[in-house]
Order: sequence, then structure tokens, then C-alpha cells
Amino acid sequence: MISLSKFFKENQLSQVAALLLLLLLLAIGGIPGYLTGRWQWKQPPPVTSLNELRHIRKTGLILPGWQTIEQAEQQIGERKWSLQVIKKQGSEAQAILLLLPQNGPMDQPEVEWTEINGWGRSRWKKWDIAQHRSAEFTVKQPRKLGSNTETKVEARFFRASTPQQTFAVLQWYALPEGGNPSPLHWFLADQWAQWHKKRTPWVGVSIIIPMEPLGQVEKLWSLAQSIGEAVQAALMATAL
Repeated sequence: MISLSKFFKENQLSQVAALLLLLLLLAIGGIPGYLTGRWQWKQPPPVTSLNELRHIRKTGLILPGWQTIEQAEQQIGERKWSLQVIKKQGSEAQAILLLLPQNGPMDQPEVEWTEINGWGRSRWKKWDIAQHRSAEFTVKQPRKLGSNTETKVEARFFRASTPQQTFAVLQWYALPEGGNPSPLHWFLADQWAQWHKKRTPWVGVSIIIPMEPLGQVEKLWSLAQSIGEAVQAALMATAL
């Protein structure tokens, strides 16, 4: 079983570099506010897509090639998520899609993956994590003038086992320009956006796919990747 603390230790070097970058951004952004007495953090710019983000919690996402079996708001930890059961058209493949959209201008990601682990334990009495690795995929997003832009997403990919079932799990925070499983990545992006009088909206994504009991999670990577690409593309097109 791989703990969350071990995962963060393995990424300690990258986090130190990110922290140094954050301090630089704060210094650059804070000097004008200090000189003028106008501190931007007291009233950050608005999140322009809040209505679209809140709508996701009530309706879920429409994914090409996938049919929604059911969708409802689900209390997980202290927040309400969209819980959506989807089925691939022309196939028996199914998945649970959990989405936590930003709910307010001061709302920020706080390692919701621990809440998912707690939800798994409360739902199935046990939630053991194994075969954990970092994962990457890209999404081609249409832009103006007929060009396509590839957006990179970094995610967490692992196997979660319960007494009743085993799942392949893919998790990340979806952002307008990609995605990453670390809240620090969003924080840096949002600080940079605020310096330009903008904001970086976010959606927590957790894809849970049933698989053979205690099997090899890599066998589900192709399916998890295809769902991840569809989810990221749909979020970028509608709310991010």
C-alpha cells in the first residue's frame, strides 16, 4: 500500500522548485501593492465561469461515446461532488466519474484525494491503494483559425481494492491549460493569473473503473486514458 505522504516525498524536489517560484511570484506581485497600499489578495479578480462550474455539480458532463446511467450530487467529506455513472456505447465497460467543480471565488483545492479515500472506506469498508504511478496524457483542443493545441495533463493512476471489488483510479485537477494532481500546481497558476487580473478555475476529477479482483491496473490504462481525455476536453469546452 502506497501512502499519500510517500507520494509527496517522491516529488519533494519538484515541490521545492515550485515553492521557490511561488516566492518569486509573490515578491513580484506584492511590491506594487506594498507601494500603493492596494493588496490584490484582499479582493481577487472574479472567476468568470463560476455559473458553468456550479452547473456541472447538478448535471454532470456529456461525454462523446458514453451514456450516463445515473447522476446525482454526492456528499464526500465536507463538499458536494457530482457522482456520474457512465457506460461506453456498444460495450459493457462502465465507470464512476466524480467531479468537484470550484464553487466560489475563494474556493481552492485541498487534496481532495484523501476525501475520496475516506468515501471509499465508508462505502466499501476498506480502500487499499496499490500499483500507484504518475500518468500523463494529452488532449487536442480546437482553437481559432483551424489550429489544434495539445494540452498536457498529469494525473495519479493506481489500483484501489475493497472487500467486494477492485478499481482502476485516475485523478487530477483539471485546469484551463491542462491538469495536475497537486493543489500547489493550481495555486501557482492562479497566482500568475491574478497578476494578470484573471483567475484559474479548477475541477477535481476522479475516475473509478471496475476491474478484475486484485488484477494488474495497467490493463485498464488505455480505457482510463480515453475517459480522462474525454473529461478534460469536455471541461475545457464548457467550464474552464
